[in-house]
Amino acid sequence: MEQREPPKSRSKSESELDRISNLPSEVLEQILSHLPIREVARTSVLSSKWRYRTAMIRHLVFDKQCVSTKKRITFVDIVDHVLLGHIGPIHKFKLSHLDRLATWDIDRWILHLSRNSIKEFVLEIEEVCCYSIPSYLFSCEDMIHLELFSCLIKPPPTFKGFRNLKSLVFQRVTLAQDAFQNLIACCPLLERLTLREFNFTHLKIDAPNLKFLDVEGDFEDVIFQNTLNLADVCICTDTSVGQRWACDSTHSMLVKFLVHLPHIQRLKIQGFFLQILALGALSAELPKPCLYLNFLSISVNFNDLREILTALCLLRSSPAVQELEISAAGSALQEISADREGHSALSEVNSLYGNWIFPFSQLRFVKISDVSDVKAELDFIRFLLLNSPVLEKIIVKPAYADDSWELVKQLLRLGRASVHSEIIFLDP
Repeated sequence: MEQREPPKSRSKSESELDRISNLPSEVLEQILSHLPIREVARTSVLSSKWRYRTAMIRHLVFDKQCVSTKKRITFVDIVDHVLLGHIGPIHKFKLSHLDRLATWDIDRWILHLSRNSIKEFVLEIEEVCCYSIPSYLFSCEDMIHLELFSCLIKPPPTFKGFRNLKSLVFQRVTLAQDAFQNLIACCPLLERLTLREFNFTHLKIDAPNLKFLDVEGDFEDVIFQNTLNLADVCICTDTSVGQRWACDSTHSMLVKFLVHLPHIQRLKIQGFFLQILALGALSAELPKPCLYLNFLSISVNFNDLREILTALCLLRSSPAVQELEISAAGSALQEISADREGHSALSEVNSLYGNWIFPFSQLRFVKISDVSDVKAELDFIRFLLLNSPVLEKIIVKPAYADDSWELVKQLLRLGRASVHSEIIFLDP
């Protein structure tokens, strides 16, 4: 009887290759999308099946990881090669390059993408190069996420908005005030907006579905309209108020700022923005409390009595706050100097400290940084400790190492409402 030879067992590497190759297409695409584009290209030599698979990947990221070590192959060559051989739709395209690129190269790449179903577009280019975005980018009606850095933006007159856009990031962008307002208003599904170092001074946000806002720049005004869903706001202005601001003393800038944020949950006020919110009428509490605010971060100048009172007003009107971060900006420079208005504000602060009725019933975590041995700061910390019955931890970071020991002695003398609260000191 003829004996058959047993089938030859495949090598371990072949078995593993088959196992990976036979994964569902969506799983393979997810794996490839997390690899540098240069590594993705190498998988095309595995088999004809892989060659076509890599040509159909829908997420393309071109950054420093795809720069070739061979001098004859340039960054532009790599992008051209991938786009030329690509099959099917491109959902994400990210171009991040520190060296200057020719504008015509970027133009034709964007033109190619505008003919695909591009959903995410990220352009990070050389900082000194203010690249002018071509008009055909604004024809990408399927765009969901858009990030532009160091760009000049001028939407064409026919632009009707990105009807599906949910996330927008502008950094070091140049565009007209009315063009920005029209762009935001024409993105009805916008949920996340980040603005950094922009050129216009009046910031008007009209976005009914907006949930997250992060703004940093040198602006003179901020107006919210139809922003009832905003839950997470971080706002920072780089320049002191000085003489630029004129405010009717009968109206509170803090009230004007918060009136369109009834569902705010997280709020960060950085730079000189609290100085802006302190303009106008001062009061012990807001007409309408921030019932959902559970995280609050404020940069307070404890040399400015109006800022202290504004911070206390915000705290008193936020009964649900669980985490509080305070940065004592500029407090170590000088002691408080009070003019006639300052004395009035000081009496209101002392009155608020002494007549507190509703304690911070939810406050569990406090972090105070840049603290120096200034009475106004210690009074504020004492006030928090005495009115936080469920406080678990307070972290204190001095402004200077020389102040650390004296500050420790001062804080240990303070009473506290919570017997379980722990004071932690961090080195500056």
